[in-house]
Amino acid sequence: MVAIIGSLVAFVIALLIGGLAIYISARLLIDVDDYSHAVVTAVLGAVGWALTSWIPLIGPVIALIVWVGVINWRYPGGWTKAAIIGLGAWLSALVILFVVNSILGLGIGAFGVPGV
Repeated sequence: MVAIIGSLVAFVIALLIGGLAIYISARLLIDVDDYSHAVVTAVLGAVGWALTSWIPLIGPVIALIVWVGVINWRYPGGWTKAAIIGLGAWLSALVILFVVNSILGLGIGAFGVPGV
């Protein structure tokens, strides 16, 4: 039971960090101020990533396109801005995780932001 609770807490923290990274990037680039929208985007992006990344050889490329596609669908501005939001989210997540993991000594990632 303790393991399940620990896993659930880690998932929620990782989701909130992934959502925060998307929020920061979208806020800076296109001035959208809605954290809950970013968290839902993180969940949908993670689902899209999970459904496609397992494909041999080209899965990660397809998954990245799907992830940017989710951002494109959820935010205005087209594919280019969606890709920039994705890059900004990835960089934001790296910084957030470095700070959180350094200060608190945790080993958490960012759910909804690939590769972090």
